[in-house]
Amino acid sequence: MTKTRFLRPLPLATAVVFAFAAVPAVAQDTVKMGALATLEGAFTVLGQDGIRGVELALKERNYMAGGKKIELVKGSSNGSPDSAVSAARKLVEQDKVQLLIGPLSGSEGIAVKDYAKTQLQTTFLNGTSGAQEATLSSPAPNFFRFSTDGAQWSAGLGSHSFAKGYKKVVVVAEDYAFPYSQVAGFMMEYCKAGGKVADKHWVPIGTKDYSSVIAKLPADIDAVYVALGGSDAVNFLTQYEQNGGNKPLIGGTITVDQTVLGYKGKRRDSLIGTPASSPIADGNDSAAWKKFVADYKAAFKDGFPSPSLFAHGYYVNTKAALDAMDSVKGDLSANHTALRNVLSTMTLKTPTGDVKLDGNRNAIANMYLTEVAKAADGSLYNKVVKVVPNVNQMLGLSKAEFDKMGIGSRTNPECK
Repeated sequence: MTKTRFLRPLPLATAVVFAFAAVPAVAQDTVKMGALATLEGAFTVLGQDGIRGVELALKERNYMAGGKKIELVKGSSNGSPDSAVSAARKLVEQDKVQLLIGPLSGSEGIAVKDYAKTQLQTTFLNGTSGAQEATLSSPAPNFFRFSTDGAQWSAGLGSHSFAKGYKKVVVVAEDYAFPYSQVAGFMMEYCKAGGKVADKHWVPIGTKDYSSVIAKLPADIDAVYVALGGSDAVNFLTQYEQNGGNKPLIGGTITVDQTVLGYKGKRRDSLIGTPASSPIADGNDSAAWKKFVADYKAAFKDGFPSPSLFAHGYYVNTKAALDAMDSVKGDLSANHTALRNVLSTMTLKTPTGDVKLDGNRNAIANMYLTEVAKAADGSLYNKVVKVVPNVNQMLGLSKAEFDKMGIGSRTNPECK
């Protein structure tokens, strides 16, 4: 009797309820977004502000896009390509993120771009990795960069530095892909104007002692072009001051970013007047930038006096993902075909102007020529000298001219 009773067919409505109850609930209305940044190592402070940029873009939308809830999953690297790929692999293959924002550092971007080719079900949007090769060399169809590259960030700086009277300089830069791009962008203009680069000193990320480099700086140079970031920049600036360095500096983009300008020391005020170029400028007086700064300050009491380029870059790429999600109403079917079509063709409204992508899915955007200045409250900021509009990855050159120059490296370009 007992067996017969339990084998008797259930009513249809009850069977349907049991059938659904037996299947694990799948949150079809939730999209997982990964944020990969350097939350350890020499660039930790940079990565923390990058995450603030992601969170700000999500806060503006109440963590919603395309009618779906966005669940944020964070991943950490230390600035090395291997750590970035390891973190990306965890986010994609274990955490199952569908969208990934990052990474932060130059060589990381090249490695993550190559990894993206093996994970076509996921859409990758750059964080702030500035290596030219991330999009110029064998680009991945699912890797998008709305934050431009390091060579683009140098627009206007070379010719401006030469006009200031800096006819001969020495380069001090970290030894990896992003500074190669930065130096190449600077030197393209600087050498064309007639400037000479006497030497280049490439140092490992995380260098603590710069005494040997400082000792080798010749007396007959007009300035030192410094392309260091995070604690590397602070260590160099401090030791340059302690060793009596008195030559003017030309700043690589992240050398005079807010992640460095807030450091304490006598040499800090010596940075006043230092020229640099960047995708952002603290002194930008546009309404869109001022709103971005105000929103950043309101959201992050532990942030910088003004958002760093890392907060900006991660914000811009996250906003692109969210805007595209809205455009396709959250449709991520067929390996995100509709989403990627929108990303490739959209005009993105950002705090620094409109951004469009080129055929390699790399941003065309405004750049800002700046000089360090002191605000009324004593903080340092980058005032705008000039806006260089719509800088593309070819730096205004024809393809033939750009190909002849080539991608930046330890030895390319040269002008001694």
